[in-house]
Amino acid sequence: MTAELTALTLAALLQMVQFLLFAVPANRELGPRYTAGPRDTPPKRSLSPRTARLQRALNNHFEGLILFGIAATVVTVSGQSTALTGASAWAYLAARLLYVPAYAFGWTPWRSAIWGVGWAATIIMLIAALV
Repeated sequence: MTAELTALTLAALLQMVQFLLFAVPANRELGPRYTAGPRDTPPKRSLSPRTARLQRALNNHFEGLILFGIAATVVTVSGQSTALTGASAWAYLAARLLYVPAYAFGWTPWRSAIWGVGWAATIIMLIAALV
């Protein structure tokens, strides 16, 4: 397996871990009656600030994972895996690992800088596939 696909697989597992990091406290805070229900109405209680941040970090990773998944797939399928694209894939994964606590604990401005590393790594991979 290429470095890009390995990083993509680990990023998908990270997404699952992030889901649990959000879902467990959300279920405790909102109650299983709400979280297991149809959610037709807004919850009577709101999430704590940290749980709400974990939800936003989870949603952000869904967005980033789509683009990174495209980049990793294009690089691998086209046979253009290089040291640069492999290093970029690992940089993306490292940034996403750091992004979770950065968002959860409100590390300003580091959260945005960490996000930028992952974004740049994805762009590098996409451009490398084109040249």
